[in-house]
Amino acid sequence: MLTIGYIGNGKSTNRYHLPFSLSRSNIKVKTIYSRNPEKSDWEKIEGIHYTGNIADVLEDDDIQLVVVCTHTNSHYEFAKQALDHGKNVLVEKPFMATSEEAAAIFAYAKEKGLLVQCYQNRRYDSDFLTTQKVIESGKLGDLLEVEIAIDYYRPEIPLSIDSFTKDTSYLYGIGSHTIDQVLSYFGKPDKIHYDVRQLLGPGRMNDYFDLDFHYQNLKVSIKSSFFRLKERPSFIVYGKKGMFVKQTRDRQEEHLKIFHMPNNSDFGVDLPEHYGVLTYMDDEGVYHEEKVVSEKGDYARVYDDLYNAIVNGAEKVTKDEETLLQMDIIETGIEGMV
Repeated sequence: MLTIGYIGNGKSTNRYHLPFSLSRSNIKVKTIYSRNPEKSDWEKIEGIHYTGNIADVLEDDDIQLVVVCTHTNSHYEFAKQALDHGKNVLVEKPFMATSEEAAAIFAYAKEKGLLVQCYQNRRYDSDFLTTQKVIESGKLGDLLEVEIAIDYYRPEIPLSIDSFTKDTSYLYGIGSHTIDQVLSYFGKPDKIHYDVRQLLGPGRMNDYFDLDFHYQNLKVSIKSSFFRLKERPSFIVYGKKGMFVKQTRDRQEEHLKIFHMPNNSDFGVDLPEHYGVLTYMDDEGVYHEEKVVSEKGDYARVYDDLYNAIVNGAEKVTKDEETLLQMDIIETGIEGMV
């Protein structure tokens, strides 16, 4: 059994963590700390201890893993406190406020003989897993180009912000999803081209980015905007023999927002109209166009990975060097913003 305590009781904890940690029989959620536990917008879950005393998490010998789901600028402080008390730590993304903090917390965890990891749940998005399946089928031939997009039409968000901080940076908040997908699957690039913008002008929030990751014979692009009335496909993959287009994104978040939870058998499952289309020429020169049944996404797999690492001594799936490189990429992009 892996016993967990959470720091923070907001949307991150209740929407993107608890539905998944509670879905595993080998994981127990014991305690949730927040400064004002009686003022939460979220209903309390029976069997969990809600507290305004952080010692109930840090000083409880039963708790092996502390999950930090607070504002980014407090991630380092809470992660260090948990390590000081002998706890392994999972931290929401963006992992830390700076790459220096990220390097320091990994070094401190190593010194303590404990685990610290970033919550990279988007490795288990259905569209990302399906795209990997298509690539590994070999039907596309040698890869040439991959495009990954997360688009919104939410102009009211950037319009309401009249100053710039990293905390309101689109690259920090959304880029941490897709940058990790690129690094986890394709590895460290040879070079990166950055286009990070404030479409509403200087002094406003960062509301657009387009990063190109260059490998020897491959370019992988990640794109995102708050001003796309119609979303671009979530994945487009081009190879020497064909292409694959996945128009729609993973549906786990969509279902979570309407409280359709993982205990439902169809949670996060694509319908046929969501399937991607694979178009290719086979080795005999025959043209094919076919729908690809989507893989099932499952953010709880992050907790499976942590169980295996903490309880069974397996290697961490999300490597420190991947998170450190991601932090460096995000910071470099923000510094060069136009």
